[in-house]
Amino acid sequence: MTWQLRSVDPALERTWIDNGWWTDESLGHLLHAGLREHGEQPFDVRSAIRPSASTFEDMRVQALTLARGLRDRGVRAGDVVGFQLPNWVEAGYVFYAASFLGAVVMPIVHFYGPKEVGYILTTTPPKAFVTFDQFGALSGTRTLLASGAPLPELVAVVGDDPAGFEPLDAWFGDPPLDEPATVDASSPALVAYTSGTTANPKGVIHTHRTIGFEVRQLGAAQPSKAPPGIVGAPVGHGIGMLAALLIPVLRGGAIHLTDVWDPGAVLEQMATEGLMSGTGATYFLTSLLDHPSFDPEVHLPLMRYIGLGGAAVPAAVADRATKLGISIVRMYGSTEHPSITGCVHDDPLEKRAGTDGAPLLGCEIRLADDGEIESRGPDCFAGYTDPALTASVFDDDGWYRTGDIGVLDADGYLSITDRKSDVIIRGGENISAAEVEGVLARIDGVLECAVVAAPDNRLGEHACAFVRGTAPSLEELREAMANAGLARQKWPEEVRVIDDFPRTPSGKIQKFLLRKQLREEASS
Repeated sequence: MTWQLRSVDPALERTWIDNGWWTDESLGHLLHAGLREHGEQPFDVRSAIRPSASTFEDMRVQALTLARGLRDRGVRAGDVVGFQLPNWVEAGYVFYAASFLGAVVMPIVHFYGPKEVGYILTTTPPKAFVTFDQFGALSGTRTLLASGAPLPELVAVVGDDPAGFEPLDAWFGDPPLDEPATVDASSPALVAYTSGTTANPKGVIHTHRTIGFEVRQLGAAQPSKAPPGIVGAPVGHGIGMLAALLIPVLRGGAIHLTDVWDPGAVLEQMATEGLMSGTGATYFLTSLLDHPSFDPEVHLPLMRYIGLGGAAVPAAVADRATKLGISIVRMYGSTEHPSITGCVHDDPLEKRAGTDGAPLLGCEIRLADDGEIESRGPDCFAGYTDPALTASVFDDDGWYRTGDIGVLDADGYLSITDRKSDVIIRGGENISAAEVEGVLARIDGVLECAVVAAPDNRLGEHACAFVRGTAPSLEELREAMANAGLARQKWPEEVRVIDDFPRTPSGKIQKFLLRKQLREEASS
């Protein structure tokens, strides 16, 4: 795989190195050291079909053993190793093993369908790929075969029915690899795919230096008084990957994963095991607070410190949490630049609950003339798999155009006010409005359409479809989305008929006015 990474100004690079923000440590060495140092810590998976109880030392040895097997099959440093797995222990094995080899890890969210997976595997062909046989209604092997992408050279399957491929168990070698490979820290370590303004997902490349700094930076911001947490965000997504596979290894905290987000079960586990949960996208918190099993006397002491990010945080959610005695901090970032601004729990309430925070360690922000947020920092990505996209979002001085609109208060705290990019963030998952509109526009009776983000007190945002012409029912819309192969979280949850759209003089739909209308309705 040939990578075309953006260049970084030598003076800026020297500053980051001199401050210790960029090091020569590979992701594999960072993870190996953490797993070994904190070997007694648990790595537990709560699952109805693949529960497991391991320790960090178990994970280290198993990952070194899998790394040996991968190397015996020809996988080398710099090769891409992809996986599409639920929150199972095998996801940890593959992630850590690939990192130990100095390979480029490519996680894929387990519920991505054939369209997304086909594009990813065609754009960034992996040397080795691991998927699953069955998980509820989902089948990774069916998705792979239906994707239309050329099959990777090496494919392994987790589960009882490998569908003609090798079971992952066959890939574990003997003896374990002695130690992680030494690689150039400025080379790619991770490719994370995220939906963007176009119909196809974008491949975001992080080097060992950028992801290593992100883990150290965000890990240092975690509250030391909080108990270990249950993570339900998919490890194929940046939030779940950082929260479950990376940061606890560095900090020496226990890892507790669940493969199905069942608020009732999570509340029970919190109560019986003294664990916390509710961090991440807003939905994880609201689903616990709204559940009939939520007991303030039992659960609130475990939820004193909550960090929210990855999706919009409605003011009503922050107010509700604050009245319950929960300390809320808001964070702002993206797959491209994971942690740009944030608060700490010692910040004043009006900053913690009312803004998206101040620039984090090493990060800089500025606002363009139109209010677009531009950022720069040691954890900002090294480029997209599409060099043209990279060129379109960076200026000559290395400032990244985020696509979000914001304002800064007198103290330098940022508040996101709108989105320039055409993306909806539902429960932490990015949805391309253009992709959904492409399906909607083909439905009989739809003359023109626009899909935008609507405020959602549970998920942060959801997709709202505005239609000129004859609007389909939600049932008709969902059928069309399913037939087009779009993942369920992308389906609009609201349809509105409009006589005509607000437009620019050139006739372009002014989506920011539609979003403003929805925000005003939600706040009235």
